[in-house]
Amino acid sequence: MFAYIVRRSFAGIILLLVMSFVTILLFFSGPGDPGRQSCGKICSPALIEQTNKSLGYDKPIVVQWKDFVVGVVKGRTFPEDEALAKAHPELVVECPAPCLGYSKYFNDTVTNLIKKSLPISASLAIVAFILWITGGIAFGVLAALKKGTIIDRGVVGVSLIFYAFPTFFVGLFLYKFVAIKWGLVPTPEYIPFTENPWSWLTGLILPAITLALFFMAGYVRMTRAFVLESSSEDYIRTAKAKGLAQRKVVSKHTMRAALTPLVTMAGLDLAGLLGGAIITETVFNFAGLGYLAVSASVNKDLPLLVGLVVVLATFVIVANIIVDVLYAFIDPRVRVG
Repeated sequence: MFAYIVRRSFAGIILLLVMSFVTILLFFSGPGDPGRQSCGKICSPALIEQTNKSLGYDKPIVVQWKDFVVGVVKGRTFPEDEALAKAHPELVVECPAPCLGYSKYFNDTVTNLIKKSLPISASLAIVAFILWITGGIAFGVLAALKKGTIIDRGVVGVSLIFYAFPTFFVGLFLYKFVAIKWGLVPTPEYIPFTENPWSWLTGLILPAITLALFFMAGYVRMTRAFVLESSSEDYIRTAKAKGLAQRKVVSKHTMRAALTPLVTMAGLDLAGLLGGAIITETVFNFAGLGYLAVSASVNKDLPLLVGLVVVLATFVIVANIIVDVLYAFIDPRVRVG
């Protein structure tokens, strides 16, 4: 198992290096001068050239990628042009390792920007994950056990309705009516967990429900299908023939087989949400990683783009490794190594 994790981790590092290089390559393949996008409203040719030098945009792509990798390991100093740093010492910024770059638009290091925004996206993702995984599996099992009844049709029908509604519509509805008009919950805002755990939860509940309703719909249908498929297996019929209670058959045998594909879905969905829920964060005005991703794309902020890609890819790679390891514990027939 340990050797497997080491191999997968090494492969993940190689993948991160490739993704960071491809991101830089695609950035410079687009139209326009990156220095013009980053220098501000009044851009003279001299200012554009200075901006390109300070951000390293005048260097070859391979050199920029190498500087990025070295910065992650050792840290960097901006601007890297020594002449420019001596002429304008007020512009010098120290970025300790792991340094993901410096954002000219936000006038801060990418590492600091991600540190500020990651708790918001992570909190939203975790609360939403708990809601959708609990509700999705519970209602999915209920629909499977009541197959063909009005309960089954009702649960599946409602899940399809929520799946069809776009997240921005559900979010705006909850924001306008539940929070503002009816006042059932406080106006959504992010409050750090360390300051007030209860306010942290109440501030996240509406955006978390917005995300959970969308994901829950898919998990209801998938859980129902997997439980019905597992229920037709011979060992399930044998367990029932031995006189085991239905609750034990479902919890100990049926769900253990059905959880394997669900764990895969859950791990990847949670990893993706940790990288930011762009639409939901925009609707509720949460400055998470999704907000940073939009800003980086609009302002052609290369350091921030590369940093976000690396962070999101890291979440996905780690989630894949954890899911693969969990397989061995959920299903004894699976052995990772």
